[in-house]
Amino acid sequence: MKISEITDVIERFAPLGWQEDYDNAGLVVGRPDDEVHRALLAVDVTEEVLDEAEREGCDLVITHHPIVFRPLKRFNSADAVQRCVERAIRRGIALYACHTNLDSAPEGMSWRLATMLGVGNLRVLQPSAADPRVGFGVVGELPEATDTVAFMQRIRQRLGVRVVRHSDIASPEVRRVAVCTGSGASLIGDARRAGADIYVTADMKYNDFMTPDGALTVADIGHFESEYCVIDILFDVLSKNLITFAVRKSGCSRNPVNYLV
Repeated sequence: MKISEITDVIERFAPLGWQEDYDNAGLVVGRPDDEVHRALLAVDVTEEVLDEAEREGCDLVITHHPIVFRPLKRFNSADAVQRCVERAIRRGIALYACHTNLDSAPEGMSWRLATMLGVGNLRVLQPSAADPRVGFGVVGELPEATDTVAFMQRIRQRLGVRVVRHSDIASPEVRRVAVCTGSGASLIGDARRAGADIYVTADMKYNDFMTPDGALTVADIGHFESEYCVIDILFDVLSKNLITFAVRKSGCSRNPVNYLV
């Protein structure tokens, strides 16, 4: 099957035009007319993921994060990015990324994470000016008010999160929940204006935990932990639309952040 036939399916769900200006989503290595036989789905392109791709006979790796964000000035195996790109080219493995376009897609990343946490009646937290259906984050409601700490324990259990960093508890119970996968500190104000009791995201800095001023609990669950759901999203999109094309979920997609608890 041609790469373009596979990427067309993904881009109907999350068009490349929805990515942010700084992003590099799309086909990073390979040509649209190249023939591929099996795809591996992962969060990042790493040497372990490429090992797995070769072992499993996958000649296309589809990830959330693009391995190349800024221009590469040389290829001399000096770092992991160069080594992975060189190896992919030599081994004939195409690399494709579906990043901020999938973050902002309806039924995309934040939608999936919120659903996993039992949050319903979802709407976009920060809509795009061009299309209110598209944008970053979601906000919705739990079926009933839930103890705030118990809800954060639910996050740990359902997502396999080892650590939840959080601000002071703003209220003993939560009902309205805002969610943004990945680095979501810039949406704290949107979560407050939406009347959320808790905002679940990642990559919060020290001062971000002070920003809510007691009006909102913020919970940082980790970048990788918030985005691991990308594998299931891409698997669902591809397996439902390309029933004769082999798609494999990576078993080597792992968190680069380790915790000593």
